[in-house]
Amino acid sequence: MKLLRPLAAAAGLLLLLAGCAVPRPPENVAAPAPPRWYAPLPHEGRLADLRQWWQQFDDPLLIELVDAAQAVNPNVATAGTRIAEARAARVAARSALLPGVDASSSISRGNAQAGIPLSTIQQNALQAAWEIDVFGGRRADADAARERLAGAEAGWHEARVAVAAETALTYVDIRTCERLLAVTRNDARSRAETARLTGLSAEAGFTAPAVAAQARASAAEGAARHTQQQAQCDLFVKGLVAIAGLPEPDLRSRLAAPWAEPSGFALIAMPSVPASLLAQRPDVYQAERNVAAASADVGSARAERFPRVSLSGQVAAGWIRAGGTTTDAQTWQIGPLAVTMPIFDAGRRAAQEDAAQARYEEAVLQYGARVRQAVREVEEALVQLESARQRSADALVAVEGYRASFAAREALYRSGLGSLIELEDQRRVALAAETALVNLQRERVAAWIALYRALGGGWERPEATAAAAAARD
Repeated sequence: MKLLRPLAAAAGLLLLLAGCAVPRPPENVAAPAPPRWYAPLPHEGRLADLRQWWQQFDDPLLIELVDAAQAVNPNVATAGTRIAEARAARVAARSALLPGVDASSSISRGNAQAGIPLSTIQQNALQAAWEIDVFGGRRADADAARERLAGAEAGWHEARVAVAAETALTYVDIRTCERLLAVTRNDARSRAETARLTGLSAEAGFTAPAVAAQARASAAEGAARHTQQQAQCDLFVKGLVAIAGLPEPDLRSRLAAPWAEPSGFALIAMPSVPASLLAQRPDVYQAERNVAAASADVGSARAERFPRVSLSGQVAAGWIRAGGTTTDAQTWQIGPLAVTMPIFDAGRRAAQEDAAQARYEEAVLQYGARVRQAVREVEEALVQLESARQRSADALVAVEGYRASFAAREALYRSGLGSLIELEDQRRVALAAETALVNLQRERVAAWIALYRALGGGWERPEATAAAAAARD
């Protein structure tokens, strides 16, 4: 026991020193967010569950498409794989803080020295080894692994939000294209009818052949525009097939059902200031965790430049049989208590620390850029939403007015009191107004989708979720 006292005292001293970790750069850095929003905000309100935002369309097909797209999207799958990898890395980093224990068993037969009879030796042993984390290098590795796991989990949600937004936007593109297809179809029919009547008039000698040729050209132009619009709709459908992974015939049959644009959306509760947005964005949180992980990596690299202390030991039990006699053999050992002091490595450890510091500074810059991008996306979505709202009433008035004007001009032409040139000019204006109205309706829905995505898609920080769960309990 007297021999164990110095060893126990040394081990106790090392355990006390284990709290003396090397310093790290700051884990939390200031967010470069502006003091307030500069874009017009929507009316105040609250959305019960932003994570299921697309259900406001009240469209079972869209809900099915989003679920299917999230199930087959490679980015979501990759994000899930990164979570599994980060979780395994965290387990490995934590295990480095604890002693490792190995078991061994052996048996041998022979004579170790001339003149000694053959003997059989059997031994079972437990061997333990522990690197005492005096300067916090292993704890820093565990902290970095924990932060990267938190970032990977936020990245998975960000991937799901992105897929939901992309799917909803593509679906809206298809429905918008169908409306534009109906506009071009009606325009092509009107032009064809005008060309038919003009042709009959030219055959009767009441209209010049040049005017009939112009009417036929106008009809051909309308047919070409309709064909081009049909091709664009087909391309959108094929894009949605690739996103959702559904059979194209099944999707086309489901798209044949009539679609009504949502009359309104639940009002989104906007963060009071841009700084509050940072608590709702998974990508910002992931960038923030990357800074914390990079800070821990710097601490780990610095700890490598300090001495490393390890303690090992073993307990063995077995027997020796020689000359018909069996003897029990039990041994134990504590130690050695080893200290490894780095003396010369040609600058390798210093270079590793410099590299870790450079990665930390890069993570800080990436975090600032991500915060600015998050604020920009919200501001742009708000501008687009307000612009679409303000233009909607004027666009509707324009369409109604141009429709009435075209109908009057067409009646004059058919009665022989108007010219084809005036009719075609009025037709082009009316067609442009109807196309603009449909595109504006698409722009309004797209702005809501962009705002939904820019606000984080209903994600909450893990600490906020834990606090809410504790409050409910």
